[in-house]
Amino acid sequence: MFYAYENARSGQDLLRRAIVRRGVPEVLYADNGAPFKNAWLARTCAVLGVRLVHSQPYSPQGRGKQERLNRYIRDAFLSEATHVGIDSLEALNDLFAAWAEQVANRRLHAETGQAPIERFAAAGPPKAADPDRLAEAFRWSVTRKVTRTATVPLEGNQYSVDPALVGRRVELRYDPEDLARLEVFYEGRAAGVAVPFVIGRHTHRAVPQAARPAPTPTGVDFLGLVAAAHEEAAGTGMKIDFTQLAIFDLPDQEAR
Repeated sequence: MFYAYENARSGQDLLRRAIVRRGVPEVLYADNGAPFKNAWLARTCAVLGVRLVHSQPYSPQGRGKQERLNRYIRDAFLSEATHVGIDSLEALNDLFAAWAEQVANRRLHAETGQAPIERFAAAGPPKAADPDRLAEAFRWSVTRKVTRTATVPLEGNQYSVDPALVGRRVELRYDPEDLARLEVFYEGRAAGVAVPFVIGRHTHRAVPQAARPAPTPTGVDFLGLVAAAHEEAAGTGMKIDFTQLAIFDLPDQEAR
């Protein structure tokens, strides 16, 4: 998958797609980039029972196989995609998914003598993820102290909680794509929901926002007309006579 942004949310989205397609892994080996080294991914792996291992910084030998795969993708896929011409990220990902399944996963590996998909299948059926646990794993979690007015802040929003929690530190669990609903936990137990009463953001700032559609052309070259009028006025050398403006046409009584 290709993403417009490299952040925590894109890393989680990639992992979720992989789990839905191939099952829950025992180990996730990742580099130290922003999409893979953050508290939210660590929580995801903890909920799913996946051991998260990061490569050693400044040790490229620990990422040799991944770098080789990246080079193969650049040479075999991206060069072709560039030649064909791709007009959107969605189209690029559609082609990449087809290429990965029909070409990359079926090509015999020089060292193993097997196609990657055959080697994967030989390990037995993948571990399926329980839908409820999967949904919980990809929620985000933060800790907040409840104010004296029984409120908690998140992303500039304000939420009211049970007054019995005033002064206590609570855990807020939420979907970063829907900040209108937060569940509250105290000491690991459910403690109701946080009700928004001042909400300016409906999605977390780490969630990529959809690009605004381009405005429909009017067919009128407005700036061209402005420039032409400016050039015409400059060429005549005319000055504005402010006394001729309507705002200076005072009634006779006021003029006297």
